[in-house]
Amino acid sequence: MLKTLGAQIKEFKKASIATPIFMLLEVFMETLIPYLMASIINNGVEKGDTHHIFVTGAWMILAALISLIAGCLGAKYGAKAAMGFGRNLRKGMFEKIQTYSFANIDKFSTPSLVTRLTTDVTNIQNAYMMILRMCMRAPSSLICAMAMSFYISPQLASIYLIAVIFLGTCLAFIVTKAMKHFQAAFVKYDDLNESVQENVSAIRVVKAYVREDHEKGRFRKASQNIYNMLCKAENVVVWNSPLMQFTVYGCILLISWIGAHLVVGSSLGTGDLMSLLTYCMNILMNLMMLSMVFVMISMSVASARRICEVLNEESTLKNPETPDFDIPDGSIRFENVTFRYSQTSEQPVLDKINLSIKSGETIGIIGGTGSSKSSLVNLISRLYDADEGAVYVGGKDVRTYDMDTLRSQVAVVLQNNVLFSGSILDNLRWGNKDATEEECMEACRLACADDFIQTFPQKYHTHIEQGGTNVSGGQKQRLCIARALLKNPKVLILDDSTSAVDTATDAKIRKAFRESIPGITKLIIAQRISSVMDADHIIVMNNGKLDGFGTHEELMRSNEIYRDVYTSQTQGGGDFDEGGAANA
Repeated sequence: MLKTLGAQIKEFKKASIATPIFMLLEVFMETLIPYLMASIINNGVEKGDTHHIFVTGAWMILAALISLIAGCLGAKYGAKAAMGFGRNLRKGMFEKIQTYSFANIDKFSTPSLVTRLTTDVTNIQNAYMMILRMCMRAPSSLICAMAMSFYISPQLASIYLIAVIFLGTCLAFIVTKAMKHFQAAFVKYDDLNESVQENVSAIRVVKAYVREDHEKGRFRKASQNIYNMLCKAENVVVWNSPLMQFTVYGCILLISWIGAHLVVGSSLGTGDLMSLLTYCMNILMNLMMLSMVFVMISMSVASARRICEVLNEESTLKNPETPDFDIPDGSIRFENVTFRYSQTSEQPVLDKINLSIKSGETIGIIGGTGSSKSSLVNLISRLYDADEGAVYVGGKDVRTYDMDTLRSQVAVVLQNNVLFSGSILDNLRWGNKDATEEECMEACRLACADDFIQTFPQKYHTHIEQGGTNVSGGQKQRLCIARALLKNPKVLILDDSTSAVDTATDAKIRKAFRESIPGITKLIIAQRISSVMDADHIIVMNNGKLDGFGTHEELMRSNEIYRDVYTSQTQGGGDFDEGGAANA
């Protein structure tokens, strides 16, 4: 864990080294000041030596200035190192997440990743600053003050030693008890973030179903759980203060009582007693500070583990050592493919799939919910790897290709269409960042998106809100199809990507595909028979198995599932605008 986190310090190593050095210098000067003050009282004030008072006072001022400057520089470099460390942790995790396969992403929930990138990094960042500054300052200050106390009066310094042992034992017990509550609290942040994220992203659904009270209850419960955990921890930590006060005042009373007798007996100077009282406060305050550092570190241990889980997670998909960058064509072949999302699952999601698709063909895919249609096409662009068998694109195993090259040539329009904040052109250029406006317009014409874009006042420069909330579901789907077309792929996969489009527009899109991009292999997952019946071949999926493969006429004769779906969808006159499909 330390090695993983330490690797993120990177360019802030110098600041991380400079901070404790300046803190040590500050501590040394602070420790020197009470000793100089004692010298002024013993050798200057009591003896009436004005020269000694001015000289020693000048040294005190110099020591205070050096301490001040060292403290400021320590704070500056400490902040630089801690903030930079936090920045690198966020950057490292975000970049790591970009390398994840879908299987890796499935392992971490979105709210959990958000918590790790925000709350957990903040905890580590604060703890690192405490380690650089307080973890160096408090122990060294305590040791220096203790050494000076024993130098001045071993008899009185023994009181400090007993107090330190007593207070240290109590604080260790407090920290141990509080740590388990802090660790439990940070796990609960995932539930809180999940509640907030779901509510904000689905606010329209919440309002449509009048579920505001339910969502408030969920948030209140998650928030209350964190509150309860942190209260338990703070109820333990709060004992720090009374124990500290008891020990400090006890030491002051004992030192004052015993020290007064020693001063009267001329075995201890008045200045020495004053410096001992200063060292007393110094020692005990640093001990309490050290205890708070331990609390902070204990709080951050859970966060550190969660961050390391993300940083150390290795993608289940890797490029081969010598990847192939040439994809000859859009032919696809499945050879005895078996696939499971979890290796512990007994029942495979796809079972012994054998399939051959020629380059340029249009393939329809239908099947009931949960029949593994999406799982089938996810293997083509290597979003997942097959457990058994192999998937071939362009006559080569997809595992031999460079993944970026493969995914550039296999364009996928997923079920959940996502648009990003920015203009329509910005979103389209996700498919090709160098696409001209005319190329974007042509892709939109093929996807039947140009018509509605032209109705917007700013046309292709219209701003899209985050998530595409200011366009309809059908409009969003057509923009996502256009974005995929701009990649100029060899294989185009539409995963139920026209479900929100009327059948007439769906037919126009399919007609445009046939006439304008005949060389691209097209796989169309659909729930409507009308969307796939004119395809070169149709795949019928059932419970993870290939139940049928053929043309519409062949499947009507040989496949019961296909025939039943066709009958159920066309009885009573067919789709409301079937004529549009026929004319296409």
